[in-house]
Amino acid sequence: MAGILDVPKPRINCSMLSQFINRAVCFVGRVEKVHPTGKMFTVMDGEGNTATVELNEPLEEELSGIVEVIGMVSNKGEIMASTYNMLREDKGVPFDLELYNEALKVIHDFPQHYPFQVAASG
Repeated sequence: MAGILDVPKPRINCSMLSQFINRAVCFVGRVEKVHPTGKMFTVMDGEGNTATVELNEPLEEELSGIVEVIGMVSNKGEIMASTYNMLREDKGVPFDLELYNEALKVIHDFPQHYPFQVAASG
């Protein structure tokens, strides 16, 4: 069976979490708060909603700014992260989460033009 990093993952925001329970997803948001244990943090999407991300191991680095999380959505609507990447905001150009959110809406409203998911066989 292919690992979570080897399969296509839909990009989602907080309002889409409940539609992707037990599925691999990609979530981009701004880090809001890191739990003192370092095994959990919250991220805000482009609509201003917050999602919780849980990690298998405590963070080994300071986490801030924009982060891309790859993981599975739990039954509680939390993202169980397999990996994450901090997106650097170089040269004073901030990442526009609101614009990113609008792009997500287009991708999900017109899936025939953005076929990023593998169709189920059968």
